Formats: sequence, structure tokens, C-alpha cells
Amino acid sequence: MKSLDELAKIKESRRAVLQIREGVPSKTEKAHIMMCGGAGCISSKCTDVVAAMKAALAKNGIADQVRIILTGCMGPCDMGPVAIVYPQATFYRRLKPQDAEAIVEEHIIKGNFVQRLLYKASGAQEATPCVYDVDLFRKQEKIVLRNNFKIDPTSIEDYIAWNGYAALGKAVTQLPPGEIIAEVKRSGIRGRGGAGFSTGMKWGFTAAAKGTPKYVVCNGDEGDPGAFMDRSVLEGDPHSVIEGMAICGRAIGAEQGYVYVRAEYPLAIERLDCAIKNARAYGLLGKDIFGTGFNFDIEIRIGAGAFVCGEETALLTSIEGKRGEPRPRPPFPANAGVWGKPTVLNNVETWANIPEIILKGADWYASIGTEKSKGTKVFALAGKINNTGIVEVPMGTTLREIVFEIGGGIPRKKQFKAVQTGGPSGGCIPADFLDTPVDYDSLGALGAIMGSGGMIVMDEDTCMVDIAKFFMDFVVDESCGKCTPCRVGTKRMMEILERITGGEGKEGDIELLQELGHTIKATALCGLGQTAPNPILSTIRYFRREYEEHIKEHKCAAKVCTFEK
Repeated sequence: MKSLDELAKIKESRRAVLQIREGVPSKTEKAHIMMCGGAGCISSKCTDVVAAMKAALAKNGIADQVRIILTGCMGPCDMGPVAIVYPQATFYRRLKPQDAEAIVEEHIIKGNFVQRLLYKASGAQEATPCVYDVDLFRKQEKIVLRNNFKIDPTSIEDYIAWNGYAALGKAVTQLPPGEIIAEVKRSGIRGRGGAGFSTGMKWGFTAAAKGTPKYVVCNGDEGDPGAFMDRSVLEGDPHSVIEGMAICGRAIGAEQGYVYVRAEYPLAIERLDCAIKNARAYGLLGKDIFGTGFNFDIEIRIGAGAFVCGEETALLTSIEGKRGEPRPRPPFPANAGVWGKPTVLNNVETWANIPEIILKGADWYASIGTEKSKGTKVFALAGKINNTGIVEVPMGTTLREIVFEIGGGIPRKKQFKAVQTGGPSGGCIPADFLDTPVDYDSLGALGAIMGSGGMIVMDEDTCMVDIAKFFMDFVVDESCGKCTPCRVGTKRMMEILERITGGEGKEGDIELLQELGHTIKATALCGLGQTAPNPILSTIRYFRREYEEHIKEHKCAAKVCTFEK
């Protein structure tokens, strides 16, 4: 069992070794090569690059002077495999095994940048060596992804070196449970899973609820097309989620937590399992944490990939070993969650914020973002955009800044047409609203939602009717079928869209889609069914002319839908 003093000693000794990753030259080591080990870069064969790097270091006799660390996702997925070489924080992209010798011999031994591997912005005269000057990173502010550049996600000592588990130590030894909840509430953080409910209020309701035992649950069932935010956190910094959940356990009086992760995330499950075992070995999970009598442990539950299990009550039902179907609310999970007991359920990103809030204070966190949407938000940029990948920006950053300044704009000089936020539950936002600040209320006013953070960009070659059909096809396929509005209503909407895109649309179809959509929103059992019509309703709202062209003129301006004469 680690005491606070032991934790401090580990931090001090480890930080001395890792300061090179903050730009402080080391007397004993030439460099640390941080190789992105997120799922995207692994699929791009980053491990082959690592093997070539080790061979080149050994060939030059400096293998003992250079560390190669496989990190979590660094963000620029389309540039992978990517690496950052410290202490200069040099960013190299699209690496191949044959590039290893050049990096070792030119950069590490001679101190010269390998120019052909550096990032160069479109239209720029010179390449950008430092990662913090690359446009994809400059406007970001990392709280959730704070450690993804810095640590080996399988090393608990690396996490401790950057204040890991210090917030848990503070919460367990210095703060009464009520003060923890008050601090979280005062920070203004809202749940990052999509609904945006006050995290502090949710914790307070659960703490006050009658019944024991109480539970803490993490929703890692990320099923939106184009979304990979939570996966990146679990792969890159699993201890931040564990620590956040343990702090909540202390606040509400829970001794057991569950992380629900979809089976399609094997790397996230592997690294999370490793982190849980290491935390137990260090006495940071289990019995008598920090010698205070506080007990808390975590287990992983693996989902079978049902989209509906992202809905909180369906997820809790699945944890119980039953078919993952939603339950009527009320009662809400705060009063009757898993096994009918009071439960706090937040998503991965929410949990990763908690240690920083407790450590740095509610005022610090509340100073970031907007009046009603505090902190930062992680987004997965995908679709017709130059810089695809993961980004984290302060709430209130505009869509234009995200798409054009961070995302690098639209490929091949095409025109921006729309951006879909919130996945199948979200809406399509046209170019007229690019200067909208990204926060819960502003997106809601446009008929979209923040959702968990998926952001799919579309260009002029996109047919918005076809996009609506794509998302509705997904919803129909993933509906659990428990309630009639979702089971039957979405199927009818899909049939109408198929007729329209097949050249058989008729007068009244648009109005019928709107009527069905509003009925489903008002009557479906769970949040997923209630938001399922959003992509259709938003595309009708902003791109009605395209629907009319399909129906009246049998014409698809984007030439995506083909009609028989």
C-alpha cells in the first residue's frame, strides 16, 4: 500500500528522469522518442517503425541513451505513424521503417532536423519542426488529453510523475465527501456523453439517495460512426479514468466501480486492464486506500457492440448480465441504477476531467469555456477534412476555427457544405453557421447536439438526403426494438428516404418525414430513439431544396443518388 509520502517520492524520482519530455536536456540521455501507439497508428504499422528505430540505435551504439515509448493517440490520425522527439519536441509524420536511420543519425546524433519528415502546412514556405507550432495543435488546450504526448499508458510510474493519483490522495485525506461534490458542482462541468447534465448535481443526487451499496460506472461504449474520443483516452491515459472514478466513489460512498467498454476496442481493454492491475498493486485501488479506511475497486465489463448500450439504462441492464435494453425513467440511475441501487454513470471524458478539477480547483476549470459550458471538449474530426483525428478545444471555440484553423480545411479546394455533430443523434449544420461557438446551448439552438464529440465534415460533393439515409439506416439497424416509435417509426422514415433517393419520392414525403420525426422524438422510450430523427429533421431544415429536387425533378445535384429514367 502506497502512502502519500511514498507517492511523492515516486513522483520526484520519476520526474527527474522524464523532464526531458518537457524540453529539459538530460545529462544521461540523448532523447526520448514518443511514438504514437493509438489504434490508428498501430494499424499504420507504427510497431515496425519502432523495431527499425531500435535497430538503428543499436547499430550506432546509443541504444542505452535513447528511450522509445509507445504512447496513446496523439491526434493527427491521417498523418500516422507519427512521433515526437524530445527534448526539442520535434514532430515527424508518415514514418516508415526506412526513415528510422535518418532520424537516429541526422537528428539524434548530429542534431539536424530531417526536413522531409516534418509537417508543412498547405501554402507554407517552411516546414514546422516543433509540435506545439503545428496548426493542428496550436489552438488546442489539453485537459482530458493532457498526458497522451507524455506517458507510457502501461506505466503507472509515468502517470504518477505528472501528478497522477495526487487528486485522489487529496480527496481521500483532505476533503469530506460533501466538499468533493461541491467542488465538482462549482466547476460547472457537464457530462460529456451527450446530454450535458451537471456532473456535480448527478453526484449529489446519488450521494443523497437511499439504498446501499452504491456504484460508480464509466460509459466507454462509444458507438457513433466517426467517433473515437473515448477510445483514445482509454488507450492513452487509462489511469485518469480510474482516478476520477475512485474520487467519485469517495464522494458518494461507493466501494465498487465498473467500466463498460465495447468489445471492438481490444487495445483500450488491454491497457485499461493493465492500469487497474497496477493501481491495485500500488494500493490505489482495493482496501484501505492511503491508510484511510476507504475501499474502492473497479472491474471491466465488455459489451457486445450494441449501439443502444450507449444509453445509460441499457448499459446498466447489460452490466447486470441481461439483454441491453433501455428502462423507463424515472426512476433515474441516481436512485435506481445497476441492480436497482444508486449509481453514478458518466462517460470516459467526464471521468478524465475529475482529477484535474480536484487538484487545480473549480475556479481554474470554470475559467475555461463559456458561461454555461465550462472546460474543454474532445472532438473526433472525420470526413472531408485535411487533418482528421482527435482534437481538444475550449468550449466556445467556433466551428470555423475547428474545421479550418485546426482541421486544415477541405481537401482539393472543395467548398465546405456542412458538419454533422453528435453522430446519429445529432444534426447537420450548414456553412451559414460556421461562426457558431461550440457549446451545448448554441448547437442545440441549431437543431444539433454536442453528443459525445463526433464531428463529420462534408463538402460540396455530399448529398444531404443520402447522408440522412446513411444515419437512419444505422439507427434502424441498431434499434433494440423495445418501443414501437423507434422500432417501427424509424423503419418507416428509412423507407421514405429510400424512395426519395431512388427517384420514387412523391409530394408530401417531406411533411410525412417531419411528422414521423417529431412523433418519434416525443414518444420513444430512451434518449437514442428520441434523438434518432435529428439528422433528417436538420437536413430538411437547412437543405430542403435538395429534398425537393430529388422528389420533383428526380435530380441529385451532388450526383450521388442515381435515378432510372
